[in-house]
Amino acid sequence: MTQMNLPAAVERLLARGVRIPAPFSVDIGQEVDPERISANGVILYTGTKISGAKTLISSDVKLGEEAPVTVADCRLGRGVELKGGFFNASVFLDRANMGSGAQVREGCLLEEEASGNHTVGLKQTILFPFVTLGSLINFCDAFLAGGTSRKNHSEVGSSYVHFNFSHNQDKATASLLGDVPRGVMLREPPIFLGGQGGLVGPARIGFGTVIAAGEVWRKDCLEGGKLLRGERQLLSASAFHPGLYGDIRRRVTNNVHYVANLLALRQWYLHVRRSFSGDPGMGEALCRGAMEILETAMVERLTRFGALADKMEESLELGERFLPDETRGEILRQQREFRERWPELKVGLTDRREEAAGHEERDGFLAKLAPVREAQGDDYIRAIRSLDLDVASLGTLWLHRVVDAVVERALACVPSCCERL
Repeated sequence: MTQMNLPAAVERLLARGVRIPAPFSVDIGQEVDPERISANGVILYTGTKISGAKTLISSDVKLGEEAPVTVADCRLGRGVELKGGFFNASVFLDRANMGSGAQVREGCLLEEEASGNHTVGLKQTILFPFVTLGSLINFCDAFLAGGTSRKNHSEVGSSYVHFNFSHNQDKATASLLGDVPRGVMLREPPIFLGGQGGLVGPARIGFGTVIAAGEVWRKDCLEGGKLLRGERQLLSASAFHPGLYGDIRRRVTNNVHYVANLLALRQWYLHVRRSFSGDPGMGEALCRGAMEILETAMVERLTRFGALADKMEESLELGERFLPDETRGEILRQQREFRERWPELKVGLTDRREEAAGHEERDGFLAKLAPVREAQGDDYIRAIRSLDLDVASLGTLWLHRVVDAVVERALACVPSCCERL
């Protein structure tokens, strides 16, 4: 009888001390660097498949405990557990976890202890620490912050959907739940999205907001501490003209705010996150991976935003024929301005203006953060939560300056498209 030999990549991991209970069931791509897989406490259960040269697996990671798992070009922090499903080109920071049946596609960043139960679908999604997703959820193209701990966290109820694809076939629909300037300080009240409900993007929702179970919410609510319930509407039918847009102010404004918050988060990673190396061997590479995710998120959002601008050509033609007389002039003016000034608006979102915004507040915050970091070591969560209120407020002010600089510069290009709340 011919004796089967283990694949060389699996043998290398076993030799390094990685625990693989059923090694013949595990598939490791030849491009995977075994030096980027920790030998400390890592377990690859039956049916694990790992590929991609960018793959990074830190200590105490568990893959496939509940069901087979595929991990492709993902960077995983310490103690991450991916219990079953498909995970591609995303980053999971320390102790983030996902249940079986998950499909996490490219461009996702799950920060510390963010989690999802079974059968969760994500793409181009950013979850701040402690955010919890229930089961049977589709939550693509969204940012969610809020909460202070594992016991006090933002949550998305089971069977929730973020509607991220419009009837006009565009995806300029990313929703901002919470924000970066306050969210990074881990002291804002949580956001709760009730089960069997949905949110129609692009939306902006404030900290402390509760959307009732079973509710499909179609508006913004920037003022926190609200319980949102919609009024039941009678069924109706009206003419539908594919390609025709109405008032685009809210759509344009919300896209600009989303991009501005991404830029603020990039500044936070550059100046704050990068100093918390975490895992001595892999923390720096993990942080670089997270910053790559932010870069790809920017590319995604600008691509989708530009595609929306292109769609204004057809909408303008249809609007001349089908928009009501009383609103036609104003709406066509918005759409024409957005289409014509998109190149200028894009420059306003990409000219790196945020790098100089709030520099005095930034430098003051970083100076006061330094001794806290020294005292707390590389424990990012503990260090941020231990900041005095005045110090945290200074950091928030810096990031607000970043967001405001980007928003003001961008929306100045399209004044008729500004949503005035």
